[in-house]
Amino acid sequence: MRSSVASAALLAGALLCLLASPARSTGRTTLSVLSFGAAADGVTDDAEALVAAWRVACRVPRATVLLPSGHRFLLSPVTLQGPCSTKLTLQIDGTVLAPPEMGSWPKPRRPLQWLNFKWLQDFSILGAGTVDGQSITSLQSASSPANNSTSQTSTGHWHSPGVKPTLIRFYNSFNVTVRNIRITNSPQCHLKFDSSGGIKVKNITISSPGDSPNTDGIHLQNTRDVEIKSSTIGCGDDCVSIQTGCSNVHIKNVVCNPGHGISLGGLGKDYSLACVSDVVAENIIVQNALYGVRIKTWQGGVGSVRNITFSNVRVANVATPIAIDQFYCDRGGARCANRTGAVAITGVAYRRVVGTYSFQPVRLACSDARPCTGVTMVDVRLSPAATAAGGGATVAPLCWNSYGEARGTIQPLGVGCLQRSNGYAMPLTQPFNYTC
Repeated sequence: MRSSVASAALLAGALLCLLASPARSTGRTTLSVLSFGAAADGVTDDAEALVAAWRVACRVPRATVLLPSGHRFLLSPVTLQGPCSTKLTLQIDGTVLAPPEMGSWPKPRRPLQWLNFKWLQDFSILGAGTVDGQSITSLQSASSPANNSTSQTSTGHWHSPGVKPTLIRFYNSFNVTVRNIRITNSPQCHLKFDSSGGIKVKNITISSPGDSPNTDGIHLQNTRDVEIKSSTIGCGDDCVSIQTGCSNVHIKNVVCNPGHGISLGGLGKDYSLACVSDVVAENIIVQNALYGVRIKTWQGGVGSVRNITFSNVRVANVATPIAIDQFYCDRGGARCANRTGAVAITGVAYRRVVGTYSFQPVRLACSDARPCTGVTMVDVRLSPAATAAGGGATVAPLCWNSYGEARGTIQPLGVGCLQRSNGYAMPLTQPFNYTC
């Protein structure tokens, strides 16, 4: 197979004519990985064939690298990078598989991502196929009755300490579109964008079990001008995670079931600067989740979260539909020390958030030193879920150091517990000493 791949790469110029798809009239050239030596049997590593096809396509304007339907492509960790010619597309119509065994990964270092895309512009991933991380398969296999010596919390190569790469990651890439594909069974984040911009994600499906650890659906960091639309996300962590350096993010018509909802943060860890602004999430459905819409920051951080809007959010059997937590700590049994500093949160609107909760309808726990300001609740109607009404314990709404106003229909009345203030003017025990 290696010789066929090498030959394909050497004869790439001649192959371009032979590999042109019937869509040549549209000005596109299609390169199938099958013509570059891919075995497409789900067992043989086809990474070299994919890289060979990519290198040719990268030099051709409006080229498409095709993984055709009806085939299964096993890929070891691979980096596909630019700069490339304009309008490059990776079309996934078949099934792409990550290696299910730890021994398949390079040593001594394990990769932080499986499919790694770098330095691309005007690039698209689309198709009717599936990208499968096979992490759940590994976990189930290792924890089967035939392997009684291994506990479920530490089995499977994806779930071993330090070996949890992101499935698909973009770095320093702009004008990127991801459309129609299915991404499943990731060991950690399913789809990540880092230091990028002009991102469009539409009509994709992400699925992993609700108890799979740290499996964020879509993770954004230092990324601007993002549209996430018409997609379904089920995972074991945040359906959409928005981290520092993100702005102008628009999430619309997204279903989250299960997961931890849509989250900003955790921000400001280890006294760091965190800046997030201009986020809109609308027409969102969150079901069977830990949270609905949440902002979480670490004590001691600096920076700001501002101009955030959650509107037309429907929740069903969500533990806490609305949450701001400026005392966030994910260190398990270890206690996080109290700090006076906090990332400032201002200008957060909740409009027409309706549905059922299983634990607490609203929890706004804001910093003593820097309260949350400009919080607005309009037509928020939340009632206990059937499971809670049938005997599960529920907790009253909490508004701690959270200033703003509630309007319209508020249910239960305690949801309107925001403290009133004269605009944003109120005493702060800590000065604003950050630059976002």
